Amino acid sequence: MTSTTSSLANAESSRNHTVTLWTLVALIIGSTVGSGIFSLPQNIASVAGPGAMLIGWLIAGVGMLSVAFVFQYLAHRKPHLDSGVYSYARAGLGDFIGFTAGWGYWIGSVIAQVGYATLFFNTVGHYVPLFDADHRWASAIAVSVMSWAIFAVLARGIKQAAVMNMVTSIAKIVPILAFMVFIAFLGFSWDKFTFDFWGEDSGSTVFEQIQGIMLYTVWVFIGVEGASVYSKQARSRNDVGRATVIGFFSVLALLVSVSTLSFGVLSQAELAALPDNSMASVLEAVVGPWGAAFISIGLCLSVLGAYVSWQMLCAEPIVMMAIDGLLPRKIGTINVAGAPWVAQLISTSVIQVFIIVFFLNETSYNAMVQLATIMYLLPYIFTSLYLLLLGIRGKGLSHPHAGVKFDLSGPEISKRENRRHIVIGAIAFVYSLWLIYAADLVYVLLGVLAVIPGLIPYVGTRLYKKERVFNAFEWCVVAIVFIGAIAAIWGLSTGSLAL
Repeated sequence: MTSTTSSLANAESSRNHTVTLWTLVALIIGSTVGSGIFSLPQNIASVAGPGAMLIGWLIAGVGMLSVAFVFQYLAHRKPHLDSGVYSYARAGLGDFIGFTAGWGYWIGSVIAQVGYATLFFNTVGHYVPLFDADHRWASAIAVSVMSWAIFAVLARGIKQAAVMNMVTSIAKIVPILAFMVFIAFLGFSWDKFTFDFWGEDSGSTVFEQIQGIMLYTVWVFIGVEGASVYSKQARSRNDVGRATVIGFFSVLALLVSVSTLSFGVLSQAELAALPDNSMASVLEAVVGPWGAAFISIGLCLSVLGAYVSWQMLCAEPIVMMAIDGLLPRKIGTINVAGAPWVAQLISTSVIQVFIIVFFLNETSYNAMVQLATIMYLLPYIFTSLYLLLLGIRGKGLSHPHAGVKFDLSGPEISKRENRRHIVIGAIAFVYSLWLIYAADLVYVLLGVLAVIPGLIPYVGTRLYKKERVFNAFEWCVVAIVFIGAIAAIWGLSTGSLAL
């Protein structure tokens, strides 16, 4: 999950055409590598063996690179759509689908906040007994205090300083690189890595194991779509594409290395039994307690940076939807300090609700990760579908001699480029749908249930503006949402579904 994505919020203040190739690469890596990599060994081993893991990373690599390119291609084709991740879904599939994508991204960010805090205090609890697993309410109170303290700071318009971004970035990368070096040269055993290579002892087929790791692989790639935001500031449009490829494969190399090397130190069963900060435990098994402390310090600094960044940014989707008239305009209110304090207040309040719900239910970090990822998939699905439809319809194609009108909302697109967009859009769309299929049904149904509260302000806004609430297609979508929500409520009430 991302931890320095707050730099995206400052992109608009940069001069046009000043961002270099390697600055873009650094921004992509910094905004993608976050807290998720520190828990990756346990997350992967809980559902898959080494062989299935490698196949899963291959699928994730192709799929998530396609998703990254979808946002980049749309930024090129539709440069006027600059209202965040939901704007493409809205442009292609209408107001309600666009709203659902934006709402999903917002809820996902809110849940991720609680996940960050859970991982942070689980790590601290290893050294400070007050925050261990037997004192969950102490952690819940600490998370609540931290969330409202950050809100108080953000409401005054004080943003994360550049030096904090630098510190948290170094705090992430240095421990990860140190982990890779120590494990590779001191602790990796080929025999241990190849023992039960296909995870037969787990009782799951290879296909089931691959399914199981899919949402974890997406979680650690959240933020890769942010590269397209820098298109306007890049010195060259070509630099954006190069930076996306270089940054993406750099991140992929880190993720695959950490998960692969871990299987050469401990068995799948041993890795699966580790705490959330599993990277620390793996290094401790090689070099002793100081290795765990070293990784833990890096994780805590990284997660703190992520928590501040995303509490600021998670308000952005509802701010943009309020400005665009999909939510009450008051939500987009900006105070004299330049902060969207209403949206931040709403976001912090919902974070508080999830803190109570998750801690009451003793929800694990893994469950929060998977639920948040399901919500993030909504804009991925709809945005990739939009690019696919644009490509099929050929909007923006240049036919100067055929008398075909140009699409004035974007630049001309050659036939060859359009075909590439169709292929990438199709891969990203199928991959996103596959992720929904691969997910545990409980998270899919709870994700659908999380959409329901958003209908209240959305419908109220439409009625207030005297606009048609839903068209025929949207009514069908709403019906599906309600059916899924009813199934989720029934499952929760009967105990057949639980976080």
